[in-house]
Amino acid sequence: MTALAELARQLREEDTPIAPHVVEVDGADGPSGEYALVMEAVREGYLLHYGESRLMVGHDPDLGLLAGDYLYALGLDRLAAIGDTDAVAVLSELISRCAQLHAEGRGDEVDPLWVEAGQKLGVA
Repeated sequence: MTALAELARQLREEDTPIAPHVVEVDGADGPSGEYALVMEAVREGYLLHYGESRLMVGHDPDLGLLAGDYLYALGLDRLAAIGDTDAVAVLSELISRCAQLHAEGRGDEVDPLWVEAGQKLGVA
């Protein structure tokens, strides 16, 4: 099962306002493992803030923002539990830099940052 499919499964099983909006994801193709799951959680948080969610449908914008915050925190919390402070720093910097670029109207520059962060975590 891919990390994105695993994340979707976990979110659907939680007793949260997010769960009813999480869709099934094809789990056949894509990265797997703990770091990939962390990266997918943070990526989905980013998409809920700045793009189109891959996992959620039928939610209002406020729930989308809260879900994005939740997924950022979920990813970083999982890394903290692993004890990988270097990876926490990589993803924290990524989140911060993406927010800065969007605030400056330069959102088209974020994709390479995701690739670089994935490489640093051994996911890409």
